Amino acid sequence: MKKLLTRAASYLPPDRVAFIQKAYEYAAIAHEGQKRLSGEPFIRHPLETALYLVDLNMDATTLAAALLHDVMEDCDVTREELEREFNKEVAALVDGVTKLNRLDVLNADTDDGSGRPTDDFHDQAGSLRKMLVAMARDLRVVLIKLADRLHNMRTLKAHSPERRIIIAQETLDIYAPLAHRLGMEDIKWRLEDMAFHYLEPARYRQISRLLARRREE
Repeated sequence: MKKLLTRAASYLPPDRVAFIQKAYEYAAIAHEGQKRLSGEPFIRHPLETALYLVDLNMDATTLAAALLHDVMEDCDVTREELEREFNKEVAALVDGVTKLNRLDVLNADTDDGSGRPTDDFHDQAGSLRKMLVAMARDLRVVLIKLADRLHNMRTLKAHSPERRIIIAQETLDIYAPLAHRLGMEDIKWRLEDMAFHYLEPARYRQISRLLARRREE
């Protein structure tokens, strides 16, 4: 948390940094006792989401919403409660991310039981990207969602092998291209790299060895 506040303080006034700290403390209490599949405390996930966004010099409202982005879905916190504790803008961003999370792109129609997405899923990927953007009335919702997906990919190993493949393919087909369209090349290549690692592990290792050898030369 100290790292987040220090980075935020480098470009935001003290009152906005205090606003971010309030959001973190609220989220920490809301997620108290919850753990991720990886075993780490749940609060680590929204914190990592916010840490990526602070490197983009995002505003305090976005950072607060990033810290709070799972409280409605996982902690039964209402939009009205967030409006009272923070403001309508933060509540709207969190509500927007929650709605994107509930867009069930990983439904039964995207998996034929083999652990691989069906052709229908690939065909629908472009439409799903458009739907994600259309549902997010504020572009900051999409930025939070991309940062959220980045950390989810970093902890993907905690899922079953079948689930890893589905999520990795979804990331490659939907979220990486979305980041590219928004000009976020850093997150695009990170998402693609991690997705490739799970989808084509043998080729990933081969290319990694070639790159390591080339660096030595």
